Amino acid sequence: MLKTSAKEFLKNRAPIEALRKLRDSKDSKGYDPQLWKEMAEMGWASLNIPEAYGGMDFGFVGFGQVLEEMGRTLVASPMVSTCLVGTSIINFGGNTMQKENFLPRIADGSILLSLASEESNAHRPLKVSTQYSKTDDGYSIAGKKVFVLDGNVADYFVVTTTDTDNNGITLFIVDAKSAGITVERKLMMDSRNAAIVTFDNVKVSEAGMIGEAGKGTKTLEKALDIARIGLSAEMLGSMQEAFDRTVAYLKERKQFGVVIGTFQALQHRAAVMYSEIELCKSLVIKALQAIDTDSPMLPYMASMAKSKVGETLQLVTNEGIQLFGGIGMTDDEEIGFFMKRARVAQQTFGDYNYHLDRFATLSGF
Repeated sequence: MLKTSAKEFLKNRAPIEALRKLRDSKDSKGYDPQLWKEMAEMGWASLNIPEAYGGMDFGFVGFGQVLEEMGRTLVASPMVSTCLVGTSIINFGGNTMQKENFLPRIADGSILLSLASEESNAHRPLKVSTQYSKTDDGYSIAGKKVFVLDGNVADYFVVTTTDTDNNGITLFIVDAKSAGITVERKLMMDSRNAAIVTFDNVKVSEAGMIGEAGKGTKTLEKALDIARIGLSAEMLGSMQEAFDRTVAYLKERKQFGVVIGTFQALQHRAAVMYSEIELCKSLVIKALQAIDTDSPMLPYMASMAKSKVGETLQLVTNEGIQLFGGIGMTDDEEIGFFMKRARVAQQTFGDYNYHLDRFATLSGF
């Protein structure tokens, strides 16, 4: 029922034409606040928030169905940055006061969170040079973060830092309006938001530290694994929609007076895509179940899902452009939007090469 309602809502309120409009109008926010408000009112922003803090505590298998449908229409929203990453960090690392302060406001859609962790052009979440230091009334943070998803619209940043002796990762939640923060918006090729955020001796109170000093790695890694799986669910939706559109085109496009879908060589290419997508479906649902059961295999499942889904999404979108032919290369045809999203989503939270290497490392190789 949740998946069906999400499908109908997004079809009517957030088709790909809406993303095109945001892109062409050079919208300053990069998403539709009214749409986000409606999504929050439907409970989507609270699906993974405990009931005690105003959430539905619905579980990630259900949440994944919403993300999958969002992938089908390429919805530009703060769902990944706020509800997958930000919420997870507060859930697993925050104290009672932080949960009471932030989770209800995330649930009702009134605030947005963004993780500021990347510091290079490659995904290295545990390589941190941004430093914090103790002050008389709290802490001071200095450093620079790149590829901060939705950083230009975030109300709060979750910042990864280390001390001057590099004693582990410490997480802080920082008000985006704090003095010393500079945000430079960067539009990605998929028309989504990212930002470069600079912290110039930004003051943070004692209450801003999430968990204990130097012990943020476990919370960060778990939140990132959840985000990788959630993003994989969205990517699964994108590849299914791209495949469906490609097959529909093969059934209507004629060449030499014959429907090109009758050409055996093209049927073979479609069959390969179909088989790969079916594998991804099984992998994503298994990974979502691993979150809900708090499985010790979660890191393995996250890397398996992100690597396989990323590789398959690239295959399906590349083939879509190829099989659409010349019209697929034009901006008038929507299949190109899926290819652009695939390129960015594949890199977000680590590409398939990163996760193949991580899986091998986790397995002792």
